[in-house]
Amino acid sequence: MDYKAIGLVAGIEIHQQLDTTEKLFCRCATMLRDTADHSGEFFRYLRATESEMGEIDRAAKEEMKRERKFRYYTYDTTCLVENDEEPPAPLNEEALLVCLTISKMFSMTPIPQIHTMRKLVIDGSNTSGFQRTALVAMNGALPDGGRIETICLEEEAAQRVKDDTFSLDRLGIPLIEITTSPCMHTPEEVQEVAEHIGMVLRSTGKVKRGIGTIRQDVNISIAGGARVEIKGVQELDLISEVVRREVQRQQELIKIRDELKKRGASVSPNMIYNVTELFKQTKSGILKKAKRIEAITLMGFAGLVGREIQPERRLGSEMSDYAKKCGVGGIFHTDEKLAAYGITEDEITQLRQLTNAGEADCIVLVAGTSQKQTGCAIFQVFNRAEISISQNPVPEETRKMLESGSTAYMRPLPGAARMYPETDVLPVMIDQKRWDMVEVYELLTERTKRKAAMFVADYKFNSNYADQVAASPYLPRIELAIDSGINPDLAASTYIQYISEIKREGTDVTKFFINNADIRILQAVESGKAAKEVRYDLFKAVASGTSVENAIAKHAPSVSKNDLEALVQMIITERADFVAQKGKAALGPLMGVVMAKVRGSVDGKMVSELLKREIDRMIAGKSR
Repeated sequence: MDYKAIGLVAGIEIHQQLDTTEKLFCRCATMLRDTADHSGEFFRYLRATESEMGEIDRAAKEEMKRERKFRYYTYDTTCLVENDEEPPAPLNEEALLVCLTISKMFSMTPIPQIHTMRKLVIDGSNTSGFQRTALVAMNGALPDGGRIETICLEEEAAQRVKDDTFSLDRLGIPLIEITTSPCMHTPEEVQEVAEHIGMVLRSTGKVKRGIGTIRQDVNISIAGGARVEIKGVQELDLISEVVRREVQRQQELIKIRDELKKRGASVSPNMIYNVTELFKQTKSGILKKAKRIEAITLMGFAGLVGREIQPERRLGSEMSDYAKKCGVGGIFHTDEKLAAYGITEDEITQLRQLTNAGEADCIVLVAGTSQKQTGCAIFQVFNRAEISISQNPVPEETRKMLESGSTAYMRPLPGAARMYPETDVLPVMIDQKRWDMVEVYELLTERTKRKAAMFVADYKFNSNYADQVAASPYLPRIELAIDSGINPDLAASTYIQYISEIKREGTDVTKFFINNADIRILQAVESGKAAKEVRYDLFKAVASGTSVENAIAKHAPSVSKNDLEALVQMIITERADFVAQKGKAALGPLMGVVMAKVRGSVDGKMVSELLKREIDRMIAGKSR
């Protein structure tokens, strides 16, 4: 697809947790906790407040369609600031310095006076109903002429446990928000820019790592479409696919609009009906439980509500997302196989008669617990259907990424009424002297090139292997091992092969770095106390809680050189006929026999040398 020809314009917002000691507006530790360890809980109802101009943000209005009671878990590592029961402390200076460092690495202009603002958020992720955020710098540079518009420092939101339950351990962790201009025009470009920004962030060594510590929001539009913000893309490799699918969705919505126009399709609130009595005797479990069922006839929509607009997503999915804001579980519509939900053909026929629907029309049903709920939901369906036939069939909205890369509606895009001043936090001055003192870090890309060249020159690694070692997240441990006297190849192969494999299995490898357990294991191998072949077993044992000493005693019991020589001679003698028949080719099979007896205790190279010597000696004796 020629994305530039269809007018694709995209920008990204990167949200990255900073690796600081304390949270942004309190002195609590930035550690995540197991929810099972929560020491208390409380409940809140959140409501939108008016801006200074007396307006309520449209995204907040959407969240208020359903009254929600939020539950919050507290811990012995959280405090009254997270509970919104105590004013915030001054802005964390450590977090601000990291933010200024990153700003300088992007050649940005700092804000002389940093003011903290309140960003209205009533989805439960903030106990206060707002998120504190501060603009730190503007106007930065990206490769190939792209621009970074702003960098903000803000507090991380609470972690959703399930539904309307949140955990406060994450709330308040310092978060940097990097917003680019809409300067990208292909899915690949968006992913490349995200990769570059992520690389710069990691170059500081001051950002948290792991799933959930970084999130990308992608802003996308095409000609004839609208700007849509897709929230929470956590996997870098999915960014380009998310962009492709959003382009597909907007194109399909435009095609559906054109088809609806040709058909003369229409929607009207006068085509909404109470059909509760019709389904009094239904065998559909969902409809039977409902206290009220409402229907709307969408004139000329037949076949289009069920049309796919993204993989596993249809126009009906969009309508369902809107209806769910009122608390219903979803919708039914006549473009789908209603028999799967226990709705009979006779019921559908009666429904068409009751709602004055023809074969060219689509009927949408909502079922709920009250007239208020179903009335809200069916009107949401009406609104979304009306958008489908409007001049602008792609609504401006915030969407969430689904697991596959498709997206679902969350809320309208926020407006200017969302932001207002935070009066509890004093401004912070950034003068030229302070800005000049901010140090920047060598980029990972440059560091990798330099380190790789060193590994080739000093340790004779081939260039591909040197690149792999230099780019490894374990490079600091590899260098520490080498500085501790470990053979460079042994050090590199241990982290690149064994520790990487153990991490892929789900083991927390940071345990290996406590008290330098990894270095002590390598020193045992280097000194001959343990064989290279047993490294995996030693690391797995340490990961399970065994001490390095006990792990070596179990998996690499001591074997003296004299004992090894005696064992080799015994095995050669017992298999003298085999050696006579195979000659030097006996080395491989006999190697397996010896290693089975001494595995973990002796390096394979030493066993090979002893075996070769004894085999040569036996062959020489026979020839004489």
